Amino acid sequence: MVHINRALKLIIRLFLVEDLVDSLKLAVFMWLMTYVGAVFNGITLLILAELLVFSVPIVYEKYKTQIDHYVGIARDQTKSIVEKIQAKLPGIAKKKAE
Repeated sequence: MVHINRALKLIIRLFLVEDLVDSLKLAVFMWLMTYVGAVFNGITLLILAELLVFSVPIVYEKYKTQIDHYVGIARDQTKSIVEKIQAKLPGIAKKKAE
């Protein structure tokens, strides 16, 4: 029940636009998924998911340092872009630093 309640609170928070940036991320993700759904059918997506589940861990173990380096760069740039967007949009509650 705890997990269900947490998931419902997250869904409510996203759909009621309590945090504009997170709601926009969800909207863009859902919009992109319409194009993925238009190109692929369900069984193709399942086959691709199975291939990824078994190949991604092996590739990550082999190239861990390079992958971590580029993921860090992407995370830093994404964080700076989100901060710029939050600074320019009025009325957005700033997230507290953890």
